[in-house]
Amino acid sequence: MKNIIVKKIAFNTRSTSFCLLIVACFFLLASCNDKKTEEIKEEEKSENEVALTATQFKTVGIEFGIVENRNLNTVIKANGYTTVPPQNAANISTLISGVVKDIYILEGTFVNKGKVLATIQNLDIVEMQEDYKSATATIEYLQLEFNRQKTLSDENVNPRKVFQEVKSKLAVERARAQAAKTKLAALNVSPNGSSSLVPIVSPISGYVGKINISKGAFADTGITLFEVVDNSQMHLDLNVYEKDLGTISVGQEIDFVLTNQSNKSIKGKIFGINKSFSNESKTVAVHAKINPGDAKGLISGMYVSANINIHNTTVPSLPKEAIVKNGNKYFIFIQEENHEESKSDKQLAIGKEEVYSHKEEEEEHNEIHFKAIEVIPGTTDLGYTEVKFVAEIPADAKIVVKGAFYLLSAMKGGGGHEH
Repeated sequence: MKNIIVKKIAFNTRSTSFCLLIVACFFLLASCNDKKTEEIKEEEKSENEVALTATQFKTVGIEFGIVENRNLNTVIKANGYTTVPPQNAANISTLISGVVKDIYILEGTFVNKGKVLATIQNLDIVEMQEDYKSATATIEYLQLEFNRQKTLSDENVNPRKVFQEVKSKLAVERARAQAAKTKLAALNVSPNGSSSLVPIVSPISGYVGKINISKGAFADTGITLFEVVDNSQMHLDLNVYEKDLGTISVGQEIDFVLTNQSNKSIKGKIFGINKSFSNESKTVAVHAKINPGDAKGLISGMYVSANINIHNTTVPSLPKEAIVKNGNKYFIFIQEENHEESKSDKQLAIGKEEVYSHKEEEEEHNEIHFKAIEVIPGTTDLGYTEVKFVAEIPADAKIVVKGAFYLLSAMKGGGGHEH
């Protein structure tokens, strides 16, 4: 009987120990699950948060600001190039073929209207001058004969038929002389001269572009010999898509920069809109004048990127550098106030066996925490960008307006202290 009681007690003891072991395992598993959950939450939380120490904060030069309602321009972006009106560009050719005798100018030099650029030699010019002189001499003789025959005809001394014949010959010679004079004038040659040289004259004032002839070469008609451009009336030809045409009108101001030059902004104003499509891309040419003071130094054919200012709107905005891009989304950073974590939570995350030194605790206590907030940017003008918040933020939120790019880099693991 005694043995039975002892066995029963031993059995109960083992049963109790086994139950305690099961309970201990249950609590251990629960604790592990809680720890994993906390770690997952902490990892998710850290994806859009970053912390800087007081030293880093001062070094980076973080500055704060608030959302401001500013008057920003709504713009339409367009690309194009500089050009000049047709009357300010000349492709100079010759009306008569010949051999290039002399060239008097160089590419890039400025010439006035009427300047002789080159001379072409053609012996037919001498014949034209001879025809004119011959016709002029004949006219002088026939004019005297005409006057004599008219007097005789009026007095009925000679038949009127003789007078009519002289009158007809005089008209023919006058026509021949006028034709020769007109041809020579078109060639800028004096009808009373005796030279075989034809001067090539600039029809406008401007800068000489490409020269397509050389001395001694044969210059044929219809071939461009010189290019002269007057840049004083420079304007823009912008390509605007069909969907934007409804908001564009004459008189609207534009800002543009030269694509391959500095980022200096130049202003202009729309003066004309084409009524037909320019090409297969379904764009319409919009013409804009350039302020004369800004047109200096520009040449025809420069590519530009332009903003067409549609209208002013008062919208919530932040400095442009306060907005950073991460992937396909845009963010700003706000400071998180009263961001605290218990020491026991930190110790649980790293293990009870580690102990923080006083210096580390002090450094952690001085950390400044920031949170990334997604925004949708809008119009950018005068260094400010319109912002729309995906989620509401506190009215008194301290928004980072300087140093946002550094915070983004730190949040992605490029620097700083991630949390």
